[in-house]
Order: sequence, then C-alpha cells, then structure tokens
Amino acid sequence: MSEGKEVKLKRGLKNRHIQMIALGGAIGTGLFYGSAQSIALVGPAILLAYLLGGFVIYLIMTMMGEMSTHEPVAGAFSHFSYKYWGEFPGFLAGWNYWFLYILVSMAELSVIGIYIQVWFPDIPLWASSLTVLVLITIINLFSIKIYGEFEFWFALIKVLAIILLIALGGYLILMGADGASISNLWSHGGFFPFGIKEFLLSLVIVMFSFGGTELIGITAGEADDPKKSIPKAIKQVIWRILLFYVLSIAVLMILHPWNEIGTDGSPFVIIFKEMGFGVVNTPIGEINIPATFFNIVVLSAAISVYNSGIYSNGRMLFGLAEQGNAPKFFLKLNRNSAPFVAILFSSLCTLVAVIINFIVPEGAFMRIMSLAVAAATITWGLIVIVQYKFRKQVDLKELTFRVPFYPYSNYFALAFLALLLVMMTQSGNMVYAVVVIPIWIILLYIGFLMKKRFAKKNRQ
Repeated sequence: MSEGKEVKLKRGLKNRHIQMIALGGAIGTGLFYGSAQSIALVGPAILLAYLLGGFVIYLIMTMMGEMSTHEPVAGAFSHFSYKYWGEFPGFLAGWNYWFLYILVSMAELSVIGIYIQVWFPDIPLWASSLTVLVLITIINLFSIKIYGEFEFWFALIKVLAIILLIALGGYLILMGADGASISNLWSHGGFFPFGIKEFLLSLVIVMFSFGGTELIGITAGEADDPKKSIPKAIKQVIWRILLFYVLSIAVLMILHPWNEIGTDGSPFVIIFKEMGFGVVNTPIGEINIPATFFNIVVLSAAISVYNSGIYSNGRMLFGLAEQGNAPKFFLKLNRNSAPFVAILFSSLCTLVAVIINFIVPEGAFMRIMSLAVAAATITWGLIVIVQYKFRKQVDLKELTFRVPFYPYSNYFALAFLALLLVMMTQSGNMVYAVVVIPIWIILLYIGFLMKKRFAKKNRQ
C-alpha cells in the first residue's frame, strides 16, 4: 500500500448477497442449538418471546438502515456514533461491535465440534473448531464477491433446510405421527408452564438468536446500490427470520412434547432420530437420513455464522483504522481488496474459543453466549441512541428510508434492552456477564484516553 493512496473496499455485494449475509448471521446456532435451552426454560411461550424479540430487532434494524442508506460507509455503526454523538461513543461502538462478533464467532466454534461428534465421537471439540477457523479465514482473504457467493450458498442451504423441516414436520403432523399433536403446545403444564419471570428470562436466548441482523449496516460500504438494497433487505429479512423461527419451533413442539426435548445437540436432529423416521440399512449399519441431513445443515449453519463473524470483524477493524481509532496497519488490503491484517487479527482472537473447548468443553456455549448478549445489548442500545441523535442533525427530506414510530420506537427499544439486562441478573449463569459490562466500558475508556494521548504526542 503506497503512502497517501486512498484505501477503499470494493462494492461487490448484490442485494441477494446482503440478504443472505443477514440471514446467515441470524439463522444459526441460536435456532438450531440454543432453541433447546429456550424451550426448556419457558415451554411453548417461547413462540411469543420470538415474536416480541423479532419486533424489537426489526426496529433496531430500521434504525441502522436509516443511517446506512443516508451515508453508506465501511464500519458504518462506529462512524455514525463518532459523527453524531462524539469521539468516545464512536470508539466504544466500533470496538464493542468487534468484541461482540469475536464472541459470536467463538460461540459458533464452540458448538461445531458437538455436531462433528455425532458422526465422529472420538474427534475432540477443539480440533474441529481449529479446522473450521483456518478454512474460513482463508476464504475471507479472497475478494468480496467470492465471500458473498460463498455466504449466499451457505445461507441458502440452511434456509431451504428450514423450509424442508417445516414441510416435513407438517406432513408428519397431518399423517398423525406417533406423539405428534397440536395439544402438545398446552397439555404439558399449559402455554406458560413456568410463569412470566421465565418467559422474560427466555428473551436473553431469543435475542442472541436474532443477533447478526444488524450486519446489513456493516455491508453498506461494499453494497453496489445501498440506497435500494439495504431497505429492501431489511424489509425482506425480518419477516423471513420470524417465519423461520416461529414456524420451525412450533412444528418442533407439536411433533414432540416440549418438556422431553433435550439439550444434548440440536433438537431438530434429536427429534428425527428419536422418531426413527427414514432409517435405512446400509453395509456400514443403520443411517437415519433426516437426522443425518439436518446434522449437515446445523453444521453448515454454524460455519456460515462464523463466516459472517470474520467478515464483520475485519470490516469493523478497517473502519476503526480509517477513523484513527485503531492502528493504521488494519487498513492494509491484499490484492483481492480484502482487509487481510484485520481479518487475520480477528481470526487469531477467536482462537480463545478453541482454548475454552480444550479446557472446559462442557458448557462452553452458554458461557460465551451470555457474554455475547451483554455486548450485543451495548451495541443495540448505542444504535438506538445514535439514530435518535442522527435524526435531529439531518435534513429529513434527504432520508430515503425512515424508522417507523420515531421517537417512540427508540423509547420502547431502550426499555426492552434495559429489561434484558435486568433479567440477566436473575440468572446464575448470566449474571457475571452483566458485571463484565461496566468493566469492559472502563477498559475501553482507558484505551480511548491512551489513544488520545498518543495522538497528541504525535502532533507535537
């Protein structure tokens, strides 16, 4: 990279890429693996939790979309926080979002080994995680078009698989499969078997499932027509996510009593395995075709979200470096116009997940997930506040895409996020994540002061 040469990412993402990147980020481990924990926690009422969480995420997506369509830049969220609120909010927003997707990437890596062990129980969790880490990092070092195509097809596989799951589940229900009944939604302790408190607690896992939809804003710097593609992607992605989550989990609980769904692996795989549907004899033994197929799907889903995570992390570090909030070497692009230093550094940080799986393989997912939700709450809260400030500083006539119900949507979203943090303090497995939030913000503020002091010395 020559001195003084302007460094830019290429605009190579089409609308179909952007939609699938957002779907890829949001439809993954949270649905295929985390749904077991949420169902066990709240029962059939989890369907209402997904509807409520989905509505809040839709509001936050539109807030991100309003700013991104007005000013499509790389690392958009951090840029807006810096521009419309202040230096430290911009610094906090960028580094926290990077940290969030490091955690999300780690969560995905932590369950990949579980899916691999369905076929190869002797392979340790950490070995599977490390293999995927290396392969996905290499893919992200190619051009954005190659990444977009890779993520498009990866995400398409799991979207089609969910449609197949719903169709197959519907067929089994209509055919009167053993144990399948719509009464399973209320005949095992009622629709709210554990009360309101547990319902509110389930929102934490639900919101982890929806995390990743805001990736639409991160893609703005590489979208070929962001003013059209981003609003379209937001409108189409949110109802698809709600449809996939609510319908697939409803089918799941109608097919099988919710209180018998285990947490040892993906519930989708386990249920088809228990039902014995589609078992065939082969020279190597019995193979459950639906269970094998869906294990392939949940594995590809986890890899897809990890892929989105590495993409997001690399672009956020690139954006931070552009602002002067990260070292300038993160601006370096390879010949494919990929920010390779930022990608490699982010990938290296996710190695922590491999170490966690090596030291404490049991429960690694839930530990990492709670930290990810805490970091996501900071990001979502900042998006809500920054968009509120953004709206007061721009000419409304210039906005081609607007947030509905402004500013009441902002107030409602903030109240919901505050409730989320309160509920995390009520869970023994998650309370430590809430404690980490102020410590993390203090550490970032110290880093911000050091950055300011270093910049001042350089000027002098």
